[in-house]
Amino acid sequence: MTNSMTAFARNQAEFPWGSLIWEIRSVNHRYLEPAFRLPEQLRHIETGLRDILRSTISRGKVDAQLKFLPNVSGGNQIPINESLLEQLSQAVQKISTVTGSNETSPLDILKWPGIIQEKGQESKVIEEESLSLFKSTLSLLVEHRTREGNEMKAAIENRLDGITDILGDIRDCLPGILAAQQNKLKEQVSNLETEVDPERLEQELVLIVQKADIHEEIDRLDAHVKEVRHILSRKEPIGRRLDFLMQELNREANTICSKSIVTESTLNAVELKVLIEQMLEQIQNIE
Repeated sequence: MTNSMTAFARNQAEFPWGSLIWEIRSVNHRYLEPAFRLPEQLRHIETGLRDILRSTISRGKVDAQLKFLPNVSGGNQIPINESLLEQLSQAVQKISTVTGSNETSPLDILKWPGIIQEKGQESKVIEEESLSLFKSTLSLLVEHRTREGNEMKAAIENRLDGITDILGDIRDCLPGILAAQQNKLKEQVSNLETEVDPERLEQELVLIVQKADIHEEIDRLDAHVKEVRHILSRKEPIGRRLDFLMQELNREANTICSKSIVTESTLNAVELKVLIEQMLEQIQNIE
């Protein structure tokens, strides 16, 4: 399941008593880190929201905001907390006396937490609709994450194809490279003026060639590439597994680079590292 951790979703619903608007943003993060911004009268539903989020998303920094806009049309009276309104009015008058200005409007007071009192039955409906709308908005977010994740998967598979091609080139050229290196060493030794034990020389040449042999690293890279392809097809969060495999791929590419004895091998190793780094940039944003 190649889901991106970066997405945005917005959903709005209209009711006789008002409007509910959910906005959810997510970015990459090592773990799941949710943050909710809720109207004061709906703060108590945060626990339920967190449970819904945890059952849907496993990684990412998620910022979710709910806006509640009461409906004041149709001749319906807004139930006001008279006691709180009186306290606010007195506080505003004191501030105006001290500062000499009054920039507070009635609408500002209406936005004060608790100033609007919902009816008991209506409050329950608002809670239920808020949770329901959150679920549908979260579904939109997951759709966006999946869509972007599929694009990232295609980009990663394209890099894997490039790595496979490079490994094939290295494997084809390696026998000739090792043979040429062995012949070069023999020629250098033959030009020496001192006599060399042929048997000892052969042993040393074998050791030198073995140190430059990268068949084992190529085989491991092949195995890692196959494992990355396998993980990309799994129906679960895969970001951490892929991140680990990128480290292993990079380790083998570094070894090939250090064992390189010709320019062609060095260039191939550098190209491998470039492709691995490009995949890593994508994978760091996968759930």
